Amino acid sequence: MKKFLLAASVLALTACSAPSDPQLSLAPTPVIASQATVNGQSMSLESRDLRTAQFIAVVDSGRKNVQPLHANQNLRVTLEDALSRQLRSQGYLITEEAEGKVRLDILEAMVNVKHSVMSHDLSSKLQLQLVVETPNGKFVKRYSGKSNKTGTMSASVEDMELGINNLMTAVLKDIYADTELNRYLQENL
Repeated sequence: MKKFLLAASVLALTACSAPSDPQLSLAPTPVIASQATVNGQSMSLESRDLRTAQFIAVVDSGRKNVQPLHANQNLRVTLEDALSRQLRSQGYLITEEAEGKVRLDILEAMVNVKHSVMSHDLSSKLQLQLVVETPNGKFVKRYSGKSNKTGTMSASVEDMELGINNLMTAVLKDIYADTELNRYLQENL
């Protein structure tokens, strides 16, 4: 019995130390305003991840060999933090007690990679939705982006990270530059 227990323990420990699938590092770059455009208008900020699958990338190597990859950090928390830094740089005060509420919904975030013998196709998609609720009403708008890239040999984890991070940064820039959103926030918070 002791030998069996020892063998089971060794097997369990080797399973724990086996190499795991690679994970992607998420690092979107928010737009940091050089000077505030508003003066301390307050809002609360929350986020929801509404995706059906929690992985961030799918690598299809053919012959029914599909591998999902996850991120090192939580996508919802990462995007909420980036949006929070962006809004703070514009002069907004993020607080729990505010009457105005901003919610970031993650509807889609995926990198699809298809490998062939000598090349790869990498396509990234991101769709976010902002919901702003104030005593004066509600504002809802979707922001999305797509990118496609073809390369030689197989795509690396760095290629996938670059694809999704550049896309998140581009969508954050769209949110920053959205005059309709900015006007609604300034007039209704």
